[in-house]
Amino acid sequence: MGEIEVVAADKQGLKEFVELPYTLYRDDPYWVPPLRIAVKELLDRGKHPFYAGAEAEFFVARQGSRVAGRVAAIVDRTYNRFHGEDAGFFGFFECVDDLAVAGALLSRAREWVSERGARFLRGPVNPSTNYECGMLIEGFDSPPMIMMTYNPPYYPVLMERVGLRKAKDLLAYSSDTEVIRREKIERVADRVLAKNGVRVRPIDMKNFPQEIERVWAVYGAAWNRNWGFVPMSRDEFFQMGKELKQVLKPELVLIGEVGDRVVGFALALPDINQALKPAGGSLFPTGLLKILYHQRLIKSVRVLALGVVEEHRTSGLGAAFYATLVRNARRLGYRECEMSWILEDNVLMNRSLEVMGAKRYKTYRIYEWS
Repeated sequence: MGEIEVVAADKQGLKEFVELPYTLYRDDPYWVPPLRIAVKELLDRGKHPFYAGAEAEFFVARQGSRVAGRVAAIVDRTYNRFHGEDAGFFGFFECVDDLAVAGALLSRAREWVSERGARFLRGPVNPSTNYECGMLIEGFDSPPMIMMTYNPPYYPVLMERVGLRKAKDLLAYSSDTEVIRREKIERVADRVLAKNGVRVRPIDMKNFPQEIERVWAVYGAAWNRNWGFVPMSRDEFFQMGKELKQVLKPELVLIGEVGDRVVGFALALPDINQALKPAGGSLFPTGLLKILYHQRLIKSVRVLALGVVEEHRTSGLGAAFYATLVRNARRLGYRECEMSWILEDNVLMNRSLEVMGAKRYKTYRIYEWS
């Protein structure tokens, strides 16, 4: 196929970087095309608040006249300060089924982060664990839910053959809100909340900025011991809140309080991917109309964030949040519920989900290359 050239993306290269997945996945029935406008915003190093604490370079691999792959190399200074590590990251990886192309891309990413002091390369993160992250290694027979990744089965094979190894697995569970063990979990949830004096309420959309401020204040305390956690700046947190506001349902955004203090937070979102897929990645000329039409037909939700401050972490409050979300989702007419992602070694949460009747159905992997 010719010599492989991996180059930093210029203006034209960035267009190729954005467009590559639409070509690679053209015939894949499970891939969900993201909106191009959203992808461009996330890659905008001059405007997106993530890059205030990080630097990144976007590379494309060309083989003859074709674009054969892409990767982002990332040095997240916020992550490294928080964890006391010299980590480098890769993300937005896409590649044809060719070991030479994959090796050239990942080697260039490793070289780039090494030049900036990184001792190893970890990923994929797009561009951190606060966004889409992990490579799908099990569960290729269904589309991804909102803010979850998807890739063909040959990607993990390429990772292993290049020399990357498992750093951590992330698990996704699925349950049917109609058949989940309703009475038991609701009884347990009510008991846990009463015992701990916790009041759980929906987010107040009329005071959305103030609510986001309160949740951000507890965000770091609730998630800070999670493997791979990256603190979000206030600007970054508010940016994400602004984006998610367009699709959230107040009954699925829960705030737990003891008196006036926020002690926990849980977020579930309707699976907007079901409405995005028919749009094909574009809002115009008909994409927006397709999204609005299909949005009314969504019957699935994803629980994508759940955090509890440390003193309440072993009290069962996390499971109580899950149970309340499932109960509210059922009332809103949602049937399928995905809980993701959960660290493979989060024994307490994994066991709680299994007791509720949830089934593990997808596994994602973070790789590392030293």
